[in-house]
Amino acid sequence: MRQLHPYDQFESQSIPSPSLAPLQSLAPRPLSNRQRDVLQLAVRHYVDTMEPVGSQTLVRRFGLPASPATVRSAMGALEQKGLLTQPHASAGRIPSQQGYRLYVDQLLPAPGAAALQLDRELTGLSLQWAALDDLLHHLSRRLADLTGLLSLITRPERSQTHLHALRLVPSGERLLIFLVAGSAAATSLNLRLPAQASDELPALERWAGNQLQLGQGGQIDWNALPPQLNRSGRLVRQALQSHQDAGLAAGGGAVATGLAGLLGQPEFSQTATLRPLVELVEDAPQQVLQQGGIWIGAEHPHAALRDCSVVQADYRTGDGGRGQVALIGPMRMAYATAHAAVRSVAGVLQRLLA
Repeated sequence: MRQLHPYDQFESQSIPSPSLAPLQSLAPRPLSNRQRDVLQLAVRHYVDTMEPVGSQTLVRRFGLPASPATVRSAMGALEQKGLLTQPHASAGRIPSQQGYRLYVDQLLPAPGAAALQLDRELTGLSLQWAALDDLLHHLSRRLADLTGLLSLITRPERSQTHLHALRLVPSGERLLIFLVAGSAAATSLNLRLPAQASDELPALERWAGNQLQLGQGGQIDWNALPPQLNRSGRLVRQALQSHQDAGLAAGGGAVATGLAGLLGQPEFSQTATLRPLVELVEDAPQQVLQQGGIWIGAEHPHAALRDCSVVQADYRTGDGGRGQVALIGPMRMAYATAHAAVRSVAGVLQRLLA
């Protein structure tokens, strides 16, 4: 029997939960109450121990008010429905991908003490970091430490900025460009100003202002720039493009923590099984994250995640940015704890960045 990770023991008694399926549920016909109890406990046992379970073990460990024969019959029915599977002829049964999906959709227990403690801890968190990445690294590490899974937090991505106004202020050999994107969003650029371009600035500012008033979405149609403003216009256009490119580079990307935790999971004991996942997280983290709350196994469109589960939640920033918080690990995970944890972190990010 493997050594238990602390998070394996956090989930408590069953309560109904709203569907978290990102796609159509894979659940078969409705289960009897006995079958629901047996499936929930079989998942719990396998998450805790990674050992196939038999009817006698379920009765003895969880005190089921039924005989082993009755439980064995329920397990057989669950296997026929595709919710449990038997890895070896003489072994007990383990949850299938469909079994995990029904468990997440209908049998997810309340989050346990550790997830509730994380929520209380984050409630009192204030924005004390000098940079956004410091905050993301702190929260990513906290998630990974709590769950033993790989945590992934994407930096907020913003839609293209819509300018409301543009001001050009010469100052000696420098040009200050003030960009107003809203009542509370303004930035400035400081450029070297060629002497020949300074006389064009008043007319260029008026032309750009008209463009912003008449154009769509606060954009400037530089193809319509009058030829007599070409010298200063080219300078300002290049500056705005560089500023936009820098903003896109600063946004996006992701902070990932917890690779060591995954290496400790038996499902990833072989490097070859972990490499595609690591490469995907490093090279294209956005491909890990899809719409929906929980993706299980082959539900995920990317082949590197066919043996994994992804539990995620979105957060939004006050300037319209959007990011995601996710936990990635084997299908055998404590889903209630993982789901509560990513929602807590997404909530605190949305509060602090609003």
